[in-house]
Amino acid sequence: MDTDSHPSGAGQPAGPAAPGGPDAPGGPGVAGGLGGPGAPGAPSDPGLHEAMLAPDPVAQFSGWLAEAAAAGLPEPNAMVLSTVTGSGRPRARSVLLKSHGHDGFVFYTNRTSAKAQDLSGNPWASLLFPWYALRRQVIIQGAVSPLSEDESEPYFHSRPHGSQLGAWASRQSSVIGSRAVLDERYARLEQRWPEDTVVPMPSFWGGYRLRHDVVEFWQGRANRLHDRLRYRRQGTHWVVERLAP
Repeated sequence: MDTDSHPSGAGQPAGPAAPGGPDAPGGPGVAGGLGGPGAPGAPSDPGLHEAMLAPDPVAQFSGWLAEAAAAGLPEPNAMVLSTVTGSGRPRARSVLLKSHGHDGFVFYTNRTSAKAQDLSGNPWASLLFPWYALRRQVIIQGAVSPLSEDESEPYFHSRPHGSQLGAWASRQSSVIGSRAVLDERYARLEQRWPEDTVVPMPSFWGGYRLRHDVVEFWQGRANRLHDRLRYRRQGTHWVVERLAP
């Protein structure tokens, strides 16, 4: 997983949070908080109701992401990206969300990686944000397309120098003989591009955007009767549906 410490959506508004704010007792849709009188199933358990949702899924997601960060969750922008191989085998791995907006959800990777190979043959993918401590998850589905070099380059140069060298050193998902092979490549790159020099972006590295058409917000409740509210794109509008848990 890319571990660069750049928060998702840096420089963009977080969007409206759900009612109550992250500091309210129990928080909005946090099942009354974790433990104590506000535990799931207690009378104060607010659950997740249609009236609590923002008008569109990006605003709702921005609010939940901000609350996950405010709660101190490690890597709140970590997500599980699931793809499908050409032979129909599903594959999943953790990556970091780097930005999001009405045009989709963006991550970066090596274009020779297994995930990139899957997406070149089948662009449909799923993202899962597992915020266990808040009894929440968000599932996002849609088609993925690569970003252009011009779109990818600003983020590449914002990464720490070591991460830029790491992108050159690793042909992600390829078989290597030992860890020493990787370390030797990295050492040669350090000599080629020392600290404070400009590292060019590799042609085999860049960003991808998942353009969402389905976004589900899942809130844990007592007795496994969880709240599941799904936004589904219908033309230019979003339809909200409640799903059985």
